Amino acid sequence: MDYYVLAADDEMELLDALELYLIRENITLLKAADGLEAMKIFAEQKVHLALLDVMMPKLDGFGVLRKIRQTSKIPAIMCTARGEDYDKILGLELGADDYITKPYNPMEVVARIKAQLRRNYDYLSDRKDVNEDICIGPFCLSIQEGILRRDGSEITLTKTEFLILKLLMSNPGRIFTKQQIFNSAWEEEYLGDDSTVMVHMSNLRAKLELNQKSPEWIKTIKGLGYKFEKEVK
Repeated sequence: MDYYVLAADDEMELLDALELYLIRENITLLKAADGLEAMKIFAEQKVHLALLDVMMPKLDGFGVLRKIRQTSKIPAIMCTARGEDYDKILGLELGADDYITKPYNPMEVVARIKAQLRRNYDYLSDRKDVNEDICIGPFCLSIQEGILRRDGSEITLTKTEFLILKLLMSNPGRIFTKQQIFNSAWEEEYLGDDSTVMVHMSNLRAKLELNQKSPEWIKTIKGLGYKFEKEVK
């Protein structure tokens, strides 16, 4: 499969360098110098992944991500300034799947891009164990379709949220640490960044729980991790 990555950054020399590495992986880079140009490319061409710098002229990375999420679930990686934790958290809350800090090593970015492409486009290609829905309480997770339903009504999930929920619902009642969740959903080495997992768990609760302050299904086990309840009385 040929992949097309939309990369938006006003530092074009970074994108030129990144392009050289992606060419070796048979990945086409669609380069945009600002947010408006990025949206134009997104509207006109097939895009499998978006790599968005937070600070861009005309329309920043957050604005681009908001617009993309109105119509698409493609994976998105945000580029943030080193140490800007607020930017990282906001990007995840808006639906980003990953983030990377600048200045970055192009080889690391390529590895992150390839990991996201594998997770989002290859994980359904193996049909050995994806034929059955996982149904617990009012929820049914269709592994084959990548869709969650509550009492028949569809709940929109990002790919990362789907993979986290697949892990938890496949093992109801079992406690998973943040590291186990990260390793399962991101398929890369856990470096102790708890905020990434915590933001995604918070987003899942916002979508699944009737009362986020008193969740019934996705439970936090203090000092241990998270679990999905087998049943709620």
